[in-house]
Amino acid sequence: MGERENVVIGVAGGIATITINRPEKRNALNAATRADLIETLEDLAADADVRVVVITGAGEKAFIAGADITEFEGRTSIDQFRVMSGVTVFEAIDRFPKPVIAAINGYCLGGGCELAMACDIRIAADTAKLGQPEVNLGLLPGGGGTQRLPRLVGLGTAYRLLYTGAIIDAAEAHRIGLVDDVVPAGELPHRVTALAAAIATKSPVALQLIKEAVRASVRTPLDEGMRHERTLFGLAFSSQDKAEGVAAFLEKRAAEYTGR
Repeated sequence: MGERENVVIGVAGGIATITINRPEKRNALNAATRADLIETLEDLAADADVRVVVITGAGEKAFIAGADITEFEGRTSIDQFRVMSGVTVFEAIDRFPKPVIAAINGYCLGGGCELAMACDIRIAADTAKLGQPEVNLGLLPGGGGTQRLPRLVGLGTAYRLLYTGAIIDAAEAHRIGLVDDVVPAGELPHRVTALAAAIATKSPVALQLIKEAVRASVRTPLDEGMRHERTLFGLAFSSQDKAEGVAAFLEKRAAEYTGR
């Protein structure tokens, strides 16, 4: 599971790092790369040793600079419908049962920004640039940009970015809530790894249930979300991790979680 054509995977300390490896194309998402990502996520979901996933881009210029526009030329509506008829990479990340962190190390545009928004946490280098410039091609976002962006930054700000196709710097992205933290570019790998390592010490069962509950918060009315949370809270009581966590707390020691 170390490498596919356009994706490199490294696993250490419970953290899997997925690197989009098309630096000559600014890591643009072509069909092969999307397929590689989906297959990689399927493998990592089944790997009990992996507790957190980090997604980043190869090189220093780009996280993912968008879709590979060369694939758009001559494509018909039917062609595009077929491309988008299966599970998309954005959905695969959104549905992934473990925490996913985007380490945004450069240009994060179009489909790249949509991929980052599908992740649970976004940490950006201070040199990163983000935006949804599809309007400049006579298009609109097709990977969740019109849906996830308003949920993160609010309606007015989302409209402004989508209508103008503006590309903003990391500081502005942080101010409006598009990214969760901004760090010096040279510190990005270390800071993201430190965050991922802290998360990896927690109960995998609890992490999965938390992700399920939080996903429900933006998809359901409050009353339904609260009921779902209570159900998941009760479900957690059946896990060995819950028993270990409570015992470790009472015995004043570090818990050793197994994900069961």
